[in-house]
Amino acid sequence: MRTITIDGINVEPGQSCYVELNVARLPSGTQITMPVHVIRSNEPGPVILLSGGMHGDEVNGIEIVRRFLNKNIAGKLLKGSIVAMPIINVYGFINFSRDVPDGKDVNRSFPGREDGSLASMVARVMTHNILPEIDFGIDFHTGGASRTNFPQIRYEFGDELAKEVATAFSAPFTLNSPLIKGSFRETAKDLGKSVIVFEGGETLRIDPKTVDNGLQGIKRVLHHFRMLDKSPAAKKTRVFTESHWVRAEVSGLFRHKKESGKKVKQGQTIGYISSPTNDYSVKVVSPYDGYIIGHNNFPLIHKGDALFHIGM
Repeated sequence: MRTITIDGINVEPGQSCYVELNVARLPSGTQITMPVHVIRSNEPGPVILLSGGMHGDEVNGIEIVRRFLNKNIAGKLLKGSIVAMPIINVYGFINFSRDVPDGKDVNRSFPGREDGSLASMVARVMTHNILPEIDFGIDFHTGGASRTNFPQIRYEFGDELAKEVATAFSAPFTLNSPLIKGSFRETAKDLGKSVIVFEGGETLRIDPKTVDNGLQGIKRVLHHFRMLDKSPAAKKTRVFTESHWVRAEVSGLFRHKKESGKKVKQGQTIGYISSPTNDYSVKVVSPYDGYIIGHNNFPLIHKGDALFHIGM
């Protein structure tokens, strides 16, 4: 079995290690570090990354990885290794923000630069210290901007390893998700690694069902690769090859009649937008047959805002 080396620290088979990766300093002079837990068995097997907090306000992913560590699930590994990172974007986390203080999205800043923006520096730390050491990863996210996502796995169809991991994870929904330029997944692919994304819940709220789905999915993946001796039973997943957003035709007060996880039919009323002065009320109608994979919870809507994400 090879040695795993992170920031110059060697972790041998059978060892566990906690590493704090230096990123940069706050204006106060306080050093910001990125926490990394490495847990290794004595037997050869996959090296799996479990990461949360790429966007600092997406706390469900942070809680999933934290709870995985707290339950010492990795302490029962039969083979292989785990690299667990509860919070990638520490800056965003302490500021309740998706982005870092320079306003940039870490997940659009890969592979990163040492002399680039703060987001680029965070991305570079991941690219140079983490990705070379793993075989594949599961990156945990939530819906953003007051949008709730039903628990779902996203990966680029055609990536066979990603498909194997996604199938083993067995989330309620599985989506085709092409790679985005500058994203963590794109850089991982360039380095010959596969990373799938789990989405569930919304920002700044911990949703127990989403966290449970995430933990059960991790256990299924570890069991599939014979790293655990047992796991929760696999559940049926609905696979969507495409998805589209239903957007607001007018501005006003929004209330949804249907929510994430529900089946909808073309022409069905799934919400309403009303004038705050009661001048008008407009139905929001589904243009498609499918399932709602995400919905907007914010009550004040501008024309063109995303309301429902429908998978088909």
